[in-house]
Amino acid sequence: MTPPIPNRPAAGPDTRLRIGVLSVHTSPLEQPGTGDGGGLNVYVMEVARRLAERGHLVDVLTRRTESDTPDVVQLDEGLRVVHLLAGPPRAVPKQELPSYLCGFSMQALGRTGDYDLLHSHYWLSGWVARRLSRRWQVPYAHTFHTLGVMKNRALAPGDLPEPPLRLVAEQRLADDADRVLALTCGEGRLLHHRLGMSGRRITVVPPGVDVERFAPQPPARPAGPAPEVAALLDEVGQAPLVLFVGRLQPLKGPDVAVRTLAELRRRVPDARLAIVGGASGDHGGTEPADLRALAVHLGVDDAVHLVSARPQEELAALYRRADVVHVPSRTETFGLVALEAQASGTPVVASAVDGLHSVVGAGGTLVEGHEPADHATAIAGFLTDPNRARRAGEAGRQHALASSWSSTVDRLESVYGAMVRPDVAAVVRAS
Repeated sequence: MTPPIPNRPAAGPDTRLRIGVLSVHTSPLEQPGTGDGGGLNVYVMEVARRLAERGHLVDVLTRRTESDTPDVVQLDEGLRVVHLLAGPPRAVPKQELPSYLCGFSMQALGRTGDYDLLHSHYWLSGWVARRLSRRWQVPYAHTFHTLGVMKNRALAPGDLPEPPLRLVAEQRLADDADRVLALTCGEGRLLHHRLGMSGRRITVVPPGVDVERFAPQPPARPAGPAPEVAALLDEVGQAPLVLFVGRLQPLKGPDVAVRTLAELRRRVPDARLAIVGGASGDHGGTEPADLRALAVHLGVDDAVHLVSARPQEELAALYRRADVVHVPSRTETFGLVALEAQASGTPVVASAVDGLHSVVGAGGTLVEGHEPADHATAIAGFLTDPNRARRAGEAGRQHALASSWSSTVDRLESVYGAMVRPDVAAVVRAS
């Protein structure tokens, strides 16, 4: 029988907390841009590290997907990732995960605990948090990251709608959570109008960006590029480069990026497109072979480069090399890629959807709809006008400097304090 994981010791001073973070369907240790890994993974890891640096004790509880993974991975002082066995110890399609949530909850109850509060990410984690919160008698905050009602409103051709179970679970989380943390004001309004939430339980806490890693200039001692990235840069040479970063799923619009390149090449014949990411683990994913076939069909196969998902350090180098970063998402709760690109001083062309309105300022252009010709026009505007591109890059960098992870954690500490000690903390109202 597997022994229980030792409970956290008392956190000490009143300002320090024992925090249980729930990320059931994807581990922060996984590579963003592959499977179910994405901006949520980056958010959880960046926030957890900074909370631990401030003296809080943080456990990230996630489902075991490999049999030989240690029960506990100690990342930093005060920060550990706890792997719980729920279902087979392998990756499974996300639509099957609800069957294992009871098992995950039982594992958590038997092996962890002694937290001051819980913070769940995505609806699957929220389902677990509701139950653990009641058993442990602690409050919980929830961040949706994406909402089923929004995804169903923006389905790409051939994409599958979110199941009714998810919609019901999200409504119950909206009704039950002690606090819901929206990533943007637009998401906060959606929670109010579509899920009937009171503004008193909604707090806007935008994600941040690492402005030291993502910067116009490389670090003082940059590591040499990985072979796959080096090969891409050699092949592209000095040609104008458009960059797409993200999971390969219809929601993110990689097909729009390829179709946009075909339109763009009529105006900028030597333009190239690099697509960096892996196939989504969710249903309705897009395989690299599908994008390659589309490029062949459109006659731009020689100008499309498919690269597997890369670590953050390598992404930073690609952002700096790109002339434009293209974010043609059909829906987006928060455009972390757009923010990273702007921090790197690279202009952004993005879809004018709610989650990108709050991210893309003077550092880029928002395009209504997903017509490739319209996106190509916006991209060509930067590629053919170096002064405009320079101004956008400088403005984007300034915009990103105001969006640090430290600011995100400042807000979270305020929310957590109000949840745990409502008698001494001011109630945090909706931003």
